[in-house]
Amino acid sequence: MRPQENPQEELFPDLPRSGNGALADSNGAYDSSPVPPNVRELGRHGRIRLGTSGYSFADWVGTFYPEGTPRNRMLEEYVRHFDVVEINSSYYRIPESRMFARMEEKTPDGFEFVVKLFKGMTHEIEDDATMYRAFAESVLPLKEAGKFGGYLAQFPWGFKNTPEARDHLCELRSRFGDDPVFIEFRHNSWIRPETFDLLRAEGLGYCSVDEPDLKGLVPSLVDATTPVGYVRLHGRNAKNWWGRGGGDRYDYDYSAEELSEWKNKLLTLEEKVQKVYAFFNNCHAGHAARNAELMLELLGDELGERR
Repeated sequence: MRPQENPQEELFPDLPRSGNGALADSNGAYDSSPVPPNVRELGRHGRIRLGTSGYSFADWVGTFYPEGTPRNRMLEEYVRHFDVVEINSSYYRIPESRMFARMEEKTPDGFEFVVKLFKGMTHEIEDDATMYRAFAESVLPLKEAGKFGGYLAQFPWGFKNTPEARDHLCELRSRFGDDPVFIEFRHNSWIRPETFDLLRAEGLGYCSVDEPDLKGLVPSLVDATTPVGYVRLHGRNAKNWWGRGGGDRYDYDYSAEELSEWKNKLLTLEEKVQKVYAFFNNCHAGHAARNAELMLELLGDELGERR
């Protein structure tokens, strides 16, 4: 991102920066000085929280993070730009509570985390009460700090609309009590009125998505089934979505026109709910972070102020 496009410069004009416009020390390396407050009012009513799906990527160094940013300092740099993050590492293994405690300590008041469910709950679907209990206990440090936004249940394309699958959605609700749970479908068999009725009845949030326009995938339908809207933008890399071509399905850089299109969709969703979470998941080569910063500018300008 060019320095003049970085909203951080407008917020904190006197702070030194690295070559890519991020906060940095006088040598252009990672800056360990105190984090400035960055809870933002976004949208027309200040209800939109914007971030990325994950933050710890080696190819973000130099493309988004300042050169020299070590992996264990990426979250501290991330919070200089955004006030919410989606944790995806929890999909691969059930985290320990101390991991979230360390993350919480590195974030300012008002920051929020949404935690992706373990694959045994969404892809392999294991009936293991111990697994669910351990997962719920792991996020307690976030809850105690008031920084827990909820769980994301991202189901694969093979999770189709069947009686067994619908029962599993109800089971998720019972496993996590009153905690917010957002459901992302990949198969378009779910896009029918009965699905939205079920989600509303169970108090499960619908996750709106942006992804390639391919047969069988969920269309870009923006809706909410709870007082909190949820959006994930995956990019539109149709060529590599199904693993063909040897590329990354999330290697996609949104154009200004596409971001403007989604700005309007987010503003429409904001009118219907109390809060909107929006995450860019096109994480390849820092696209997600840069696209999210541009969206931050668009939505911040809509309100007319940032804080």
